[in-house]
Amino acid sequence: MVKGLIIIPTYNEIENIERIIRNVFSQQRKFHILVVDDNSPDGTATRVRTLQAEFQDSLFLQEREGKLGLGTAYILGFKWALERHYSYIFEMDADFSHNPNDLIRLYNTCKRDNADVAIGSRYITGVNVINWPMSRVLMSWLASKYVQFITGMDIQDTTAGFVCYKREVLERINLDKIHFVGYAFQIEMKFKAYLLNYKIVEVPVIFTDRTKGTSKMSGSIISEAVFGVINLKMKSLFNKVEV
Repeated sequence: MVKGLIIIPTYNEIENIERIIRNVFSQQRKFHILVVDDNSPDGTATRVRTLQAEFQDSLFLQEREGKLGLGTAYILGFKWALERHYSYIFEMDADFSHNPNDLIRLYNTCKRDNADVAIGSRYITGVNVINWPMSRVLMSWLASKYVQFITGMDIQDTTAGFVCYKREVLERINLDKIHFVGYAFQIEMKFKAYLLNYKIVEVPVIFTDRTKGTSKMSGSIISEAVFGVINLKMKSLFNKVEV
């Protein structure tokens, strides 16, 4: 029985999606993939449907009506996974910034080392980022330090989006009470796992910026993360964070 599900949200990833799917399925450990596509006009979902004929019973697709945000895509994926038999549920980008070869390391950290949440961390052993300009590296690193300082979490890469959750973590977190939709979603999920005293372990990975397609980063996403963290922390001080 395959116990691991890789959730890959997509919007205009036609240049990457087939290659990332084939790479995941070439790993020594067998995983299933769920692609959550936000009605990509470039035909990403059509390519996935074509591949489903080749990867029957291991490649799944959920299509949404429009671009609804990273967080809601993962929430849909989490709920889909919990309705089925998966014990280990992963977040991973489609653009190869997250190396599929690291999936087994995250899996083993949860399975063998008894972590409840395994984070593919860019900053646990220094700064392991390739192809980003120094300004973006600095902004990302400072953002993680800012979140770490505000929340009190002992996590070096608080904004990481390459994560493995044990099923029980997602079962206990009230997914309907996750409020953020951009990259602040990543912070909120880690913070709620932290408040529930789950064991969170960072696994060093090398993050490589995409070479194909375009980034989905925007000013509104950054603003949500900056101000959302303060809101989360204030609510936690008054026991008003709904986990």
